[in-house]
Amino acid sequence: MADREENPPPVAEVADPARALLRHTVAALAYRAAKALRDAPPNFGEFRAGPTSRTPAAILAHMCDLMDWALALAQGEHRWRDVAPRGWSADCDRFFAALAALDSYLASSAPVRWRIESLFQGPVADALTHTGQLTMLRRLAGAPVRGENYSKADISAGRVGAAQAPARVEFD
Repeated sequence: MADREENPPPVAEVADPARALLRHTVAALAYRAAKALRDAPPNFGEFRAGPTSRTPAAILAHMCDLMDWALALAQGEHRWRDVAPRGWSADCDRFFAALAALDSYLASSAPVRWRIESLFQGPVADALTHTGQLTMLRRLAGAPVRGENYSKADISAGRVGAAQAPARVEFD
């Protein structure tokens, strides 16, 4: 019997397919980051893989800065701010709030004043890379995140908070 998900239903036409794809990418970032951030050990934010490596807390704060920058760029402002880590829980909240603000802007009729491709290749792709780093650091810290077939995950544009759909196909 064929797996129904192998042939998903056709995607509805959208006014701006690049903008729609960026929104889906932001939702995929939220899904993957939620998995990396959820249930982290109490002192994980301060873990160091090596003497010169950044801590997970510093990486997460940088991811927050990236999403703030992405929104500023979308609004037509080239504004970067380095914000020091505020604590694991506070920065997790800040990250998902920044994702929600970016997604809300992308979902609106407001013009995107920066090339969508540049938003993807800059701040969004960078945050995806850092999500992978956090996942790797979780394993090194003795609190691994289960692998997953992300192509089967329930990810949809607009779902950008810490609460995500349960994993469908995980593995060790």
